Amino acid sequence: MSLGLRLLQAVRKQPDWPAMSAAELDAFREAENRRRASRLVRVVSGFPAPGVTIGWHTLDLPGRSLRLRVYRPERADAFVVHVHGGGFVGTAPQSDWINSHLAARVPAVVVSVEHRLLAPGTSMLAAADDGWAVLHRAAELGLAVDPARVAVFGESAGGLIAALAAQRARAEGIPLRAQVLVNPATDLTGTALTYPSMRAHAGSPTLTLAQLELFLRLAVPEGTDPRAVSPLHAGDLSGLAPALVVVPADDPLADQGRAYADRLRAAGTPVTLAEHPGAVHAFLSMPGVQRRAKAARAEIAAFLRERLA
Repeated sequence: MSLGLRLLQAVRKQPDWPAMSAAELDAFREAENRRRASRLVRVVSGFPAPGVTIGWHTLDLPGRSLRLRVYRPERADAFVVHVHGGGFVGTAPQSDWINSHLAARVPAVVVSVEHRLLAPGTSMLAAADDGWAVLHRAAELGLAVDPARVAVFGESAGGLIAALAAQRARAEGIPLRAQVLVNPATDLTGTALTYPSMRAHAGSPTLTLAQLELFLRLAVPEGTDPRAVSPLHAGDLSGLAPALVVVPADDPLADQGRAYADRLRAAGTPVTLAEHPGAVHAFLSMPGVQRRAKAARAEIAAFLRERLA
C-alpha cells in the first residue's frame, strides 16, 4: 500500500456500516459527497484537464429529472456516457480528473450521470434506469454529437450500470461502439461475496466486506431478482459492444471483473482485460495516491480513441 493511501486510511474513520440507520446513511452520504466535490480533495482525486469546459445539465424525465455533469473539449463529436462509482454514495465531480482528461484525449463529449443512489426504497433497478435514460435519450441533450459514435464507461457500481446499459442497447438496437468497465461489480446474487478476491482483500482500505454487505442489502432488497441487475448472469452476452475491463488486483471485486471478461470472451464479444498489480478499488479516482491511475487512463483513452474513430 502506498504511503499516501496509508495516511488516508489512518485519518478517515470508517462508520459502523452494519448498524447504520437510514438517517445516518443520509447524513454520511451528504457529508461524503461534499468532500468528494471539494477543491481541496483534488490533491488526491486529480486536477481537471485544461481546455475542457465542465458544467451541469439537466435531463427532464417523466416524474423526475437527472443532473448530468458535462465535459466538453474544444472540439469533438463522439459521446461517452459515464457512471460514477459508490453505489450508496458518490457524485460526478469525484471523477472530474478522468472524465476531463478523456474528453481532451479521445476527444469526446463526456456526460457523467448523477444517478439515484442506493437507499432504503431505492434499489439498483432505479440507478440502472438512470444510466440507461441518458444513453437512450442522448439526442435530447443538444450536445451536437454523432449518434453513431457512442460509448459507455462506468466505475464500480457504475461499471455494473454501464454493463447493463450495453446489454440493453444491444436488445433495443441502439448502436454502441464500446464499453469500459473499471473495477466493476458484476454479480449481486448469493455468490457475490464468495469469490477468492473477496476473502483476500476483505479489509481493503477503499472497499471492505462490510461496505459490500450494505451495498448488496440496498441494491437488491427482499423481493428483487438479483439476476436482473447482475451483468454476469445475463443469459446471452454475444453481440455486445467491445469491452475494456480494468481490474485493480488488490480489490475485493477483482474476480467479478475477471469473471465477466471471461464470459464476454466465451460469448464471442471482443474484450480486453487490463490488470493493475498493486492497485486498489477506486484507484482511478485517486491519481494523487495511486500511481497506476495514469496508466489506466492511458489504456482507456487509447481504447476509446480506436473504437470511436
